[in-house]
Amino acid sequence: MPAGALLYEVSVNHCWEVSPPQEAWVSGTLLRMQSVPYQGQFPLTQNVTVVEGGTAVLTCRVDQNDNTSLQWSNPAQQTLYFDDKKALRDNRIELVRASWHELSISVSDVSLSDEGQYTCSLFTMPVKTSKAYLTVLGVPEKPQISGFSSPVMEGDLMQLTCKTSGSKPAADIRWFKNDKEIKDVKYLKEEDANRKTFTVSSTLDFRVDRSDDGVAVICRVDHESLNATPQVAMQVLEIHYTPSVKIIPSTPFPQEGQPLILTCESKGKPLPEPVLWTKDGGELPDPDRMVVSGRELNILFLNKTDNGTYRCEATNTIGQSSAEYVLIVHDPNALAGQNGPDHALIGGIVAVVVFVTLCSIFLLGRYLARHKGTYLTNEAKGAEDAPDADTAIINAEGSQVNAEEKKEYFI
Repeated sequence: MPAGALLYEVSVNHCWEVSPPQEAWVSGTLLRMQSVPYQGQFPLTQNVTVVEGGTAVLTCRVDQNDNTSLQWSNPAQQTLYFDDKKALRDNRIELVRASWHELSISVSDVSLSDEGQYTCSLFTMPVKTSKAYLTVLGVPEKPQISGFSSPVMEGDLMQLTCKTSGSKPAADIRWFKNDKEIKDVKYLKEEDANRKTFTVSSTLDFRVDRSDDGVAVICRVDHESLNATPQVAMQVLEIHYTPSVKIIPSTPFPQEGQPLILTCESKGKPLPEPVLWTKDGGELPDPDRMVVSGRELNILFLNKTDNGTYRCEATNTIGQSSAEYVLIVHDPNALAGQNGPDHALIGGIVAVVVFVTLCSIFLLGRYLARHKGTYLTNEAKGAEDAPDADTAIINAEGSQVNAEEKKEYFI
């Protein structure tokens, strides 16, 4: 909430009596006391809430006023303003507006001691008053996180405490890790020495692992005086942990005569440097051909004797870890054959096609042998009795049912 922001609550005292008007001089000031001819003549005030250091405006209004004086007084019953005349020597108190219908004053640079009940008086007979309570909000100090000592070892239990003082009412503290709120925390509220404000603290307990390294833990303070802009404190975690190791080859199919680079990828904090390469539990057998550069093992050209188990070992101040890679050097000719056309497969397919073709020819021959062709001759159709060929054909067509058929067979 910005300085000078106000909250209002109406509080009114009514008094209904009619008396003759009177005037009197008080400390050189003419005090007019007016009888009340109607019910509308009474002061109206509002409660005010302001942030410490801000400005509070106290307003007293009278809807209907017949030249009756208005006065503001503080919780100690000291007169602040009587109509437009300042009564208390306090440079923080200024006149905002003075008329027969309103008396407004401002109090700047408000402190916690200014909190209390202020009174507006309308000098009728009897005097009518209305109360306005001034509430001063104590702004919490910027929070501080304690309990972190760098570095923290993986698996250790960490306890962080966030504290802020000077809030009124007591502030609220919330914890966040990776932008996710942590609910399981401890909260403590204590009254400050001035017995007006509070010191609040919250404790966060959790066990750390390597995923917490570099994570920001945030303590957030929420309070109505901050106008929805919370105060935050942040602690970036530094976690030390043992290395994690894996070996990455430059090619998935190492071939004889070609180079090979094995990269030992190691992660740890502190960073392990350098790494140790071994083969089959011993030193590298050919230092001239097997060159170690940082985390890389560079074998300039491979041969069958390089087959074996290569081990990469990484060590830091926290611990040690390792990874293994089994090297099998392939014959480039064998790999080329594997990558070329499969002649055995092609030959098998051709043999199947030839076999199917031969079987088809054989079956077709047997089919033709079983279904011999037939035709009717002129003799079978009565050509011997016909005078000419045309008559024989006609007679054959008409009497072919009863004629004796003569058949010729052919293959």
